Amino acid sequence: MSGLNRIEAADRARLIRVHGYEIDLDLTRGEDRFGSVSRIRFSCAELGAATFVDLTTPVVASVTLNGNPVDRSAVAERRIALAGLASENELVVSAEGAYSRTGEGLHRFVDPADGEVYLWSEAVLFNANRIFACFDQPDLKAPLRLRVRAPESWTVLSNGAGTQVRPGAWEFADTPPLATYFMVLVAGPYHSVYTEHGAIPLGVHCRRSLAPYLEADELFTHTREAFDFYHGIFGVPYAYGKYDQAFVPEFNAGAMENPGCVTFTDKFLYRSRVTDASRQSRAETIAHELAHMWFGDLVTMRWWDDLWLNESFAEYMGTLTLAEATRFRTAWTTFCATTKAWGYRQDQLPSTHPIAADAPDTETAQLNFDGISYAKGAGVLKQLVAWVGFEPFLAGLRAYIAEHAHGNTTLRDLLAALERASGRDLAAWSRDWLETAGVNVLRPEVVEEDDGRYRSVAVLQSAAREHPTLRSHRIAIGLYDRSGERLVRRDRIDVDVVGARTEVAALSGVRVADLLLLNDDDLTWAKIRLDPRSLQTTLDGWLCRIDDSLPRALLWAATWDMVRDAELAPGDYLALVFESVAPEREISLVQDILTRARQAIDVYGRPDARDSRLAAFAARCRELLDEAEAGGDLQLAYARAYASAVALPAEVGRVREWLAGAGVPVGLAVDTELRWLIVRRLAVLGAVVDADIAAEHDRDRTSNGAEWAATARAALPSTAAKEAAWKAVFEDRGLSNNLVRAAIRGFWQPDQPTLWDGWVARYFAELEAVWRTRTPIMAEEITEGMFPSVAVSTDTLALADSTLVRTLVDGQRRLLVEGRADLDRALRARAADPRPMRRG
Repeated sequence: MSGLNRIEAADRARLIRVHGYEIDLDLTRGEDRFGSVSRIRFSCAELGAATFVDLTTPVVASVTLNGNPVDRSAVAERRIALAGLASENELVVSAEGAYSRTGEGLHRFVDPADGEVYLWSEAVLFNANRIFACFDQPDLKAPLRLRVRAPESWTVLSNGAGTQVRPGAWEFADTPPLATYFMVLVAGPYHSVYTEHGAIPLGVHCRRSLAPYLEADELFTHTREAFDFYHGIFGVPYAYGKYDQAFVPEFNAGAMENPGCVTFTDKFLYRSRVTDASRQSRAETIAHELAHMWFGDLVTMRWWDDLWLNESFAEYMGTLTLAEATRFRTAWTTFCATTKAWGYRQDQLPSTHPIAADAPDTETAQLNFDGISYAKGAGVLKQLVAWVGFEPFLAGLRAYIAEHAHGNTTLRDLLAALERASGRDLAAWSRDWLETAGVNVLRPEVVEEDDGRYRSVAVLQSAAREHPTLRSHRIAIGLYDRSGERLVRRDRIDVDVVGARTEVAALSGVRVADLLLLNDDDLTWAKIRLDPRSLQTTLDGWLCRIDDSLPRALLWAATWDMVRDAELAPGDYLALVFESVAPEREISLVQDILTRARQAIDVYGRPDARDSRLAAFAARCRELLDEAEAGGDLQLAYARAYASAVALPAEVGRVREWLAGAGVPVGLAVDTELRWLIVRRLAVLGAVVDADIAAEHDRDRTSNGAEWAATARAALPSTAAKEAAWKAVFEDRGLSNNLVRAAIRGFWQPDQPTLWDGWVARYFAELEAVWRTRTPIMAEEITEGMFPSVAVSTDTLALADSTLVRTLVDGQRRLLVEGRADLDRALRARAADPRPMRRG
């Protein structure tokens, strides 16, 4: 699994400039192969020099350079050597490419609902060369001209506007200069809806079987909102003409920001009822991808070291757009509760890295599409805005975009623009925040007088031993008091935290608050702790009595982080959940709280307490389900949590009745997704057999139904079921990426500890072969997804340690180190967990 390294890319970029690509693709050659012809015009700075072009295809039919055939000996596994370059060159490569089932290159999918064939491409990060010969690195941008031969009934989409010049023959307008990883092709009998926004043609597309679920009006609304917002704040118009959004099957990520034609997972087309949190997630993804049209597409990082220039800005801008320009005004609450939790976990792993990460090669860069590049980067940008001010920040971004449009940049280019706009030297800020790893912890040091006033308040800052940087934080401190049945913010104080201890002189002599909240308004990237009085206020249930959802999110995040750091017993956290989740009305918070409660039960809590705690959790969810508004989001969230937790015979019988349409709470639709949740839970408990799963699959003969069925079968508590799932993951090369993931999701179950032992050892024994035989994406998926994280024990830890002393591929080692770190954290949390809950 070799790719491209930074030194090779830099050498090639110094030598050549690419003037344009002409690409001809033939999609009519059968089920396995497609034709690919690439004509590349490029100049060379050194007459007679040598370089190489990237290509990964099973067949290379011919290669000519400046009209002369290139010897077959120049064709290697992933590249073709080019020697004797002229000052101006034309390279023509004719090849046959292989369709992918793993979402890399040109992916082919057959819809089980109707047998129709759909294609879509994914060129990031180093996969354009699986489709056409190219100089596959971000800083060799060039215009693309694409021609496609396809079945006559198909729709074909790409970056530029397309025309069907004759039946089955498509030609696309030349693009502005693009990095090769932005080339996109979407082809098949897609269902399409078109409209426009001003002068920008808009289209949304999906496979025909999902046409009833394509909520085009809502998708267009969020797209228009984001366009208006970005045109207003960036001052640079959209550069790519039309804007298509294609929802495609078996996509590996949420979406990909191809200029002019963004691809999304069609999981965003909801076949069943979803909560508003899911709609917000979809809207944020739409805004995130549109932000990329400026950050990443129009201005592209020079090399993958600066991936954050793409992803951090898109994550920040996507959330800002939702909060400022859509109905999702509490988007920063979701960012605090969900997005930042992802980043905080990543930042505490041994594999954490600076936001401006070192990426010596494309394989390393692939692993940096993580919680640091997205969540932490966006959180740190929020701190930068607090540091320099919003208007200077925007002024710097406008200048940066205007200066570097259609070009490539580094961190230094962005800092220069921000420094000019803000008048501040950001070199020290960059060193602390962008060029060092790790997360700080901010703790209040409070001394109270007998008369109920603060004698002193200080903020203590600490850092992990491995990443000792203490940063400058601009934060707010909120003082909250009980007022009747509410907890109300009395005051907000701005503080610059510098070094290990910062005295807050403004609070000396001030009346003691029931809750003193560091980082109120969530301005910085740091874990927070509570003083004893504030912690008691929180655990007594007052956090749910704050009207603003953002401080509630901060408190939920702080208490959960204390569980992960073995500073709060999982049982006490569960008691807090049982008491305080009922008044919570922010649906994204409710869903996160329920998810974390299950983690506290299944992973961080004592195993001998699990059954009783799970029963208590299911019972509480059932109570809240009965109390929730019929047909509302909370009812659905509690129904899903309940259906995923039932274990007692009476509960199992109750949800089984739901499948038959009996005893269903008023307002609750037991639709396709909820039915599968129930079937999966029954499979975990051994309350259904394979025939029952097959019957449910017969009700849902879709690709989603096939995935749910694969998950349910893998979850059955039998050695035979586990063996079949194991073979699907580790041995079957014919399964698609989504079906492999489905088997992975079902394999490890906290309810099945008697089945773990042999499989844990087998995972570590067979893992190395995965990295020799599978594509990079699937090797990562299998390594991370099949890691036995539920088997929390010193024995599992020892097996991980013995594996890590072997010679491993860097990516494999990193993922194993991360899994081991999570195991170790869970063991420490369990050691701090008394069996009974002390509260509740």
